[in-house]
Amino acid sequence: MLEKFTRNIAIDFGTASVLVYLDGQGIVLKEPSVVAIDVSTDRVVKVGQDAMEMLGRTPDHIEALRPMKDGSISQYEVTLQMLRYFIRRACGKVWIPPRVLICVPTGITEVEMRAVMDASREAGARHTYLIEEPKAAALGAGIDIKSPVGSMVVNIGGGVSDIAVMSMGGVVVSDSIPVGGDKFDEAILSYIRRRYNILIGERTAEDIKIRIGDVYEHKKPAYMRVTGRSLTEGTPKEVLISSKEMIEALYEPITAILDSICFVIEQTPPELVGDILQKGMVLTGGGSMLRGLDRLIERVTGIPTFVARKPISSTVLGAGSLLPYLKSMPEGMVTLPTRV
Repeated sequence: MLEKFTRNIAIDFGTASVLVYLDGQGIVLKEPSVVAIDVSTDRVVKVGQDAMEMLGRTPDHIEALRPMKDGSISQYEVTLQMLRYFIRRACGKVWIPPRVLICVPTGITEVEMRAVMDASREAGARHTYLIEEPKAAALGAGIDIKSPVGSMVVNIGGGVSDIAVMSMGGVVVSDSIPVGGDKFDEAILSYIRRRYNILIGERTAEDIKIRIGDVYEHKKPAYMRVTGRSLTEGTPKEVLISSKEMIEALYEPITAILDSICFVIEQTPPELVGDILQKGMVLTGGGSMLRGLDRLIERVTGIPTFVARKPISSTVLGAGSLLPYLKSMPEGMVTLPTRV
């Protein structure tokens, strides 16, 4: 009788951002996974976008931080408060606590799984369910993973890249590496420091990645003026950098992702490799939007490679499509229903 008053929500709780999908409404929240804390009182000051704007600009008693690291919880209490904040914002005042479906990386350990579920319950969830990110991303990208035909998804998030081959609703072969958008930013920051001897901040590195980041050889480079602090003189210094330099700057993290993709392909049964060669590989996650990445992967693997239509929201959209089925599922890692 009270079922109609129950809210079901799906959360893509990533290292860089949090997306929340509310049953019947779609995506209702998209915020950076950043929390600002008053270290003198342990009180949360800001969460999400407001906290993001404080990164690198806070006084001594305020610390802006990311409680998720490499796709897992690094600071439990902070994560708990952030999760509680997003659940309350998404659901408002409800009589019955919501069912919550959370996207997690492949290869998550039992300890990490328990930490996520405990945090969700303490944050106000009535029942908590988990789904592997590549599986949810594939559903969100419109891939029929229940088919016996093999599908391959590369989900590049802020802290983790998940590569998975799926068939019959399950993951056949997968790999998860702690490389994603954050490592791209770190590589750019390191390159600027090494090449130009100036220091830039994380937000500037991310801006460079978004505006001129590229990993595939091209004839017409884009340029961007970057201001940082000279490491020799200690004064502001401006340099002009090009998109061609980003190929060198991003070489290490991109090579790690390529190696993981090749590893998964090598472990995949030959019949499924044939399916993937015909259907192609799908890229999801914010990191998949890096210019030239799809062409580079296709050149290295020989497999047609496509970026999903909504790469950033594919994972939460896929998880959201499962919300109507939660009431008939046991808590924990979900298995796909016969019909989705």
